[in-house]
Amino acid sequence: MIAKTITSVDAPSAHGPYSPALKIGDFVFISGQLPLDENNHMVSEDIVEQSVQVIRNLVALLSEIDLELRHIVKTTIYLADHQDLDKFDQIYATYFSNPYPARTVVEIKDMPYHAKVAIDCVALDTLAYEAQFPRPTWDDVPDHDCEDCPDGTCDHCY
Repeated sequence: MIAKTITSVDAPSAHGPYSPALKIGDFVFISGQLPLDENNHMVSEDIVEQSVQVIRNLVALLSEIDLELRHIVKTTIYLADHQDLDKFDQIYATYFSNPYPARTVVEIKDMPYHAKVAIDCVALDTLAYEAQFPRPTWDDVPDHDCEDCPDGTCDHCY
């Protein structure tokens, strides 16, 4: 298997025999990220601050291979208390945009470090395809009113 381990000085280190992230071909598998800073300290007991830190850890790992959150195709969200989902979603929605990654939410009691949230995910490295097939600019798109499209998106909107 040809695999590349991905780590970042801006994300917590692994505590055990696993990779923080692993790239195999165009696929990137990111292990469950806890709300720990780069020094492996819990950032806060607040679900909002923990959510922000977990996503920052994802960004740090992805940036090591020049990827962004938009490359994530699937997330699994682990919450200690399902009652925190609305607060978590408010943060999640500020970092992710349509088309959103596929997602599963699971409630798990007694997470490591007494975390309230963790995320693992799968990303797809599409950079080579994007270079070969660049997205059209607005100058390339004929006049079209996207308000007439379902969800404000269609084949003409980018």
